[in-house]
Amino acid sequence: MDNLLNDNIIEELRTIYTCLDHTSLSDTDTERSVVQFCEETLRMAESTPNAGHVASVCVYPLFAGAASRVLKGSGIKVAAVAGAFPTGQSPLEIRISEIHNALDHGADEIDTVIRRGLVLEGNIQQAEDELYAIREACGTSTLKVIIETCQLPTEQLVRTATELAIHCGADFVKTSTGKSTAGATLDASQIMIETLEKYYQETGKIVGFKAAGGISTPDQAYSYFRMCKHLLSKKTFPSQVFRIGTSRLTPLLLQYLTA
Repeated sequence: MDNLLNDNIIEELRTIYTCLDHTSLSDTDTERSVVQFCEETLRMAESTPNAGHVASVCVYPLFAGAASRVLKGSGIKVAAVAGAFPTGQSPLEIRISEIHNALDHGADEIDTVIRRGLVLEGNIQQAEDELYAIREACGTSTLKVIIETCQLPTEQLVRTATELAIHCGADFVKTSTGKSTAGATLDASQIMIETLEKYYQETGKIVGFKAAGGISTPDQAYSYFRMCKHLLSKKTFPSQVFRIGTSRLTPLLLQYLTA
């Protein structure tokens, strides 16, 4: 991308930066490491005021309270991966309890997973019932539904899972957990975005798109951003429509914005 940088692209990279869900989802996370991660996120925002700040910090539910305390008043949201992330393979009441717990401890947004087994076996009614219950549990908080595209082997299954998330009230549909065999791909994302576009054309309602899993360079981020340009044009605040979940991209993107 270095050879292609111009003022327009720099401005778009700045917009992408404000749409990042800066993510810490390591198996070895502790409250101390999450506090340090959030403090570092604040320092990045303070050192580059012209770039704004990331949309959220994304953590495990256990650390929602710690993240909320550090980020209070910063404008940076706390997103929690609640609901038996990354598989969803727990009883619904346990998943809902975890969501409530994350929200009670300061989470602003919930990233949850659809049970892919239900979609694969064609049990759409149960998948729908579960997502409606999760939507209700989230109240007015932002809900992102992860469909894990790498586990849905056909275009139709990706489309079906996306439609399920939309119709059950998701604010965003997200590609991947980042914990499976593969993350976001442009091909699967195109199917998701086409489904979101069709829903907008039919209803006038916008559901956002989140790419996650393996996105670590500005070039990759830019590709997903450009795919969402039409939906982005419908909202004043791009982070209401577009997100990227990442850990490695955030500081690298800032290098472009401060060069």
